[in-house]
Amino acid sequence: MKRLLLSLLATLPLAAPASDYPVTVHSCARSVTFEHAPQRAVSHDINLTGMLLALGLKERMIGYSGISGWKTLDPSLREALDGLPELAPRYPSVENLLDANVDFLFAGWGYGMQVGGPLTPERLAPFGLPVYELSESCSKIMPRPAASLEDLYTDLGNLGRIFGVTPRAEALITQLRQRVARVTTSLASVHDRPQVFLYDSGEDRPTTSGRLGMPQALIKAAGGDNVMADVAASWTEVGWESVVERDPEVIVIVDYGPTSWEQKRDFLLQHPALAEVRAIRERRFVVLSYLQVTPSVDNASAIERLAAALHPQLFAEARP
Repeated sequence: MKRLLLSLLATLPLAAPASDYPVTVHSCARSVTFEHAPQRAVSHDINLTGMLLALGLKERMIGYSGISGWKTLDPSLREALDGLPELAPRYPSVENLLDANVDFLFAGWGYGMQVGGPLTPERLAPFGLPVYELSESCSKIMPRPAASLEDLYTDLGNLGRIFGVTPRAEALITQLRQRVARVTTSLASVHDRPQVFLYDSGEDRPTTSGRLGMPQALIKAAGGDNVMADVAASWTEVGWESVVERDPEVIVIVDYGPTSWEQKRDFLLQHPALAEVRAIRERRFVVLSYLQVTPSVDNASAIERLAAALHPQLFAEARP
């Protein structure tokens, strides 16, 4: 992760002089106005934290939250976060944020905030603490179309405006668009789109992603079809019978948390109800990290990896 961030930062222009303020951006159903660039920002979860780091904003951050309680930091990400405290291993409280004198929170619904929970934009407003909501997560509180990579680009662009680093944000978005475009070009002649099921976790009922979660956009861009695209939800649980009915050809396993991807794979292989599912019979699995499948600067690498797995004949030179 740190190597990726350093590579990105080395090729991006230095931050431009602060934009004219106030700056107003749309965040879910709200308009949020910033009188000046935040100086004591907090991000929740690995993927949102990675966005701020990729934009060169570490010095504007006072900390982060929601990582160690669920995820394991690899050495490179731990190094990238060196010197920044984790304010809460899971969900931060209002007191955590006020005690740290936070002046900006980057979070999302299901990414640090819960409907009716103690931490929401409305509950933080009386304390003068502005919140920018992850666009993909807005489906939890309002009608939304299917998830799109434009959600990621919108967030990066808005963060660039909020912090006065628009040139960096635009350059990063351009780099990501170019990587995705190369995959799109390689897939131009593809007509057979493999059916893909994303397996996050769960034994009694699997957690997966419907059309409102970022995996929908990633699978589509990689030349596949999400078998749960008819489910109007982002991250959600379904029944195993629905997986069997859709008979996916490929299963994407999300690698994070205390259960290894190998353990998840073995569970799927041993599940009696899945024995006749094509992906199980042919042992077609693709492993992607949590960072890759949630909105993040790692989405381009997820598309590249998944496209190579779904259409190996087109990406033979890209394989090690």
